This record gives sequence, structure tokens and C-alpha cells, in this order.
Amino acid sequence: MHAVSARRPGPLRVLGIESSCDETAAAVVSADGVVHSDIIASQIAIHAPYGGIVPEVASRAHLGSITAVVEAALGALPDGLADVDAIAVTNGPGLVGALLVGVQFAKALAFSRGLPIVGVDHLVAHLLAVHLRRDAGALEERAREPAYPYIALLASGGHTALYEVRSGTEQVLLGQTRDDAAGEAFDKVAKLLGLGYPGGPRVDQLAAQGDARAVVLPRPNVGGRDSLEFSFSGLKTAVAQHVAKQGAPRDERALADLCASFQGVIVETLVRKSVLACRALDLPRLVLSGGVAANRGLRARAAEVCARERIGLFVPSLASCTDNAAMIAYAGAQRLASGARDDLTLTVYPRSPSVRRGRILDVRER
Repeated sequence: MHAVSARRPGPLRVLGIESSCDETAAAVVSADGVVHSDIIASQIAIHAPYGGIVPEVASRAHLGSITAVVEAALGALPDGLADVDAIAVTNGPGLVGALLVGVQFAKALAFSRGLPIVGVDHLVAHLLAVHLRRDAGALEERAREPAYPYIALLASGGHTALYEVRSGTEQVLLGQTRDDAAGEAFDKVAKLLGLGYPGGPRVDQLAAQGDARAVVLPRPNVGGRDSLEFSFSGLKTAVAQHVAKQGAPRDERALADLCASFQGVIVETLVRKSVLACRALDLPRLVLSGGVAANRGLRARAAEVCARERIGLFVPSLASCTDNAAMIAYAGAQRLASGARDDLTLTVYPRSPSVRRGRILDVRER
């Protein structure tokens, strides 16, 4: 087993590699959260004609991009890979074929240079992304860093869940979606309305111009008001039924009103349950994470409610919300600091073993 290099003074520097879905990414981040580089090759244009991500196409695109992306990330360091102390790579959850590209590349690199390697859970990395310092000298960057422990809402295209984040290496799942993730609901409704892919940002843009009271839609209440579980499949179906009965919105105003009404229900649900978790665990610190945390409506409503409830709200920069390798490198650095190491038998997994389908116990029952 290799020891972490001591050839250079200063915080541990980790090369992070991310390929769990449709972003090929590499970054170099120090253990203190300072981001030295963060390179992303997006596949949006590749998948747009299909209206969603095609796993096989994603895997092939990763193969074509990963070498150049990693080289670009290392280019930010004076001596390139020689300035890196360890490698962190996403090994789940995600698309198996896509994950394999990043993991195999990372293992080959680690083997060739004798560097330590650690696998990183993509979800954990999102929960810690708020600690990234993309501008190390900026006061606002440091203000976005909450003390442990804190409550974190993870809302993305594939996941919606609430966690108690106790440290950089310990997180407790409090509740999750029983079916669709919030981001998935955004993208599917956007596709239904002909807004293109990815549809979430377009829905957010239109919602800002609409009336959230214009269309009455059901508010998910799975498990009762005290539950920390989510469900968005019924809301998605309600929008589909509305369009089937009323027809597609005939003008920009009607479209904006429908988007605002749809987004309003999701935002209220996410914020209400997040605040409920903060109260239940008596933790007055809330972090928004995941791609949906970039939603302007969610940020604004969370800020409003948290100010009223005297809960500190911490939101990563937009670059840290969506999939990126900087969060992988930082999460890997936390594992390394705790003494964790993996080896060249590191494998991938499509779904996190800590995330269970079905009922999650209410906090009061834990």
C-alpha cells in the first residue's frame, strides 16, 4: 500500500476524476478545499437529439474525452502529475459503463505513478461541495462553508434526499424520494412541454415569469406531514393530465404559468421538508446541493424561509452544484485524511448501497 507523498509542503493535492453520467470531468483540489483546476467536457449537445441520456453513447463520449480532460486539469500545476499526491475517482452510483471509463483510467494512472487511490461516492461528494473554495481569497467563499454537523438537501436528476452531514466522512440518510427525483421530474415535464434537453433550467427561466397560483396541482404529502420522504411521480402525472385535458399551453404566458405552478410545488416541498429536518435534529444549518440547487426559485424560497426560521443557509456556487470533479477530489481528500485507501481492485456500483428504496424511518422514530 502506498503512502501519501511528502515531497511537497502544504495541503494534500488530489486529482479527482468524474464520469458517473454525462460529464467527463477532472480537477485538482487541495485538502483545504482550494480548487486549482476544474475541467468539464459536457455531453449536452450529444444527448439533446434523444431528449435524454443514452448510456452507451455517454460511455463512448467519456472514452473520447477523458485523456484530454485529465491533461487539461493537470496543466494548471507547474509539474503536472508530479505535483499530485493521490487520485480520487467516482466509483458510484451512476451508469456502469460511464463509471468504468473513469475508474479504469484512474487505476491505470495510479498504478503507473505509484499513487494512492480512493473511490468516492458521487452523492457524498455533492454533500461536501459547499466546502470548495474556487476563489480562495474571497470572503463570500468562506461564508458558504458551514460548520459540522449540518442538514443537507441533495436534489439532482437522479436523487432527492435529506442527510445529516456529521463530518467529511460520516453522513446519515434521513429520507429520500420513493420514486422520481426532483431533477428527473423537471426534465420529464420539460420534455412533455417541448422545452428541450436539459429542461430544468428552461423551466426555471419560464417559472420566473409566471404565476405559481395559475394552475392547481397536487402537493406531495407521502408519509404524512412529519415524514422526510419525497414523491414527485404524482406531480409529474398531474401535469401530463392537465396538458391532456387542456391542451399544450397556447402562448408564452400560459406556458410560464404552468411552469411556475409546477416548480412552485417542487420548491415548497423541498424547502418544507428541509426545514422540518433542521427542526427535528435541532440543527440550524441547511446546505443545498446537487444540480437542482442551481434553481433560482429554490434558492430564493429557501433563503426566505430560512431567514424567517433563523436557519443558516449555505449554497455552493453554481459551478459546484452540477456534476464536477472538484467535489470528487475534495471528498477523496477527506477519505485520505481519515486513513482510508483503496487498491486496484476498486469496483463500480450503479446504486449506492446506503440508499434504500421504500420507506425511510421518520427522524422521531430513529
